[in-house]
Amino acid sequence: MKKTLIILAGVLLAVGLSLVGFYNQLVAQSQGIDGQWAQVETSYQRRFDLIPNLVNSVEGMMKQERSVFEAIAEARTRYSGASGVEEKAQAATGMESALGRLLVIMENYPELRSQENVSQLMDELSGTENRVSVERRRFNDLVKNYNTTIKKFPGNLIAGVFGFDERSFFEAVSGAEEAPEVNINF
Repeated sequence: MKKTLIILAGVLLAVGLSLVGFYNQLVAQSQGIDGQWAQVETSYQRRFDLIPNLVNSVEGMMKQERSVFEAIAEARTRYSGASGVEEKAQAATGMESALGRLLVIMENYPELRSQENVSQLMDELSGTENRVSVERRRFNDLVKNYNTTIKKFPGNLIAGVFGFDERSFFEAVSGAEEAPEVNINF
């Protein structure tokens, strides 16, 4: 009887330690996702800090392209007012669309590209866009691993008990795969 109680206590201890370990793994993965999303937002902030400088550099020479500048300002406002990954992703996609139109315009104005400050800002913005892409990919990788963990057995049972829900991927909004159209008629 005493031996059976010791074995039963050992089994319960092993199960308890396994639950604690799994719970801690889910907490760590969830925190990793939150931390990576902060990295995505940091990259967005850098983008939003650079774009006004680029716009100011270009704006004086291009009064007729006011709609592009207004779209950029509107996208920044939407992003700052967005809550949650989905809303922020939509706002960021709006910014990317407006930025794409600005870049096409700039390509059509060689004298803009030859200005040193515009060229430097373009290089910085290009690097920032690469960072945004990398941070989004890392975010989605962490979400995929976390979602896989909570969907597999026995994770699906344990995650539900502790309130760990599936996380959303960063996904581009519909139409983001199409190049923006730019009209530079005078």
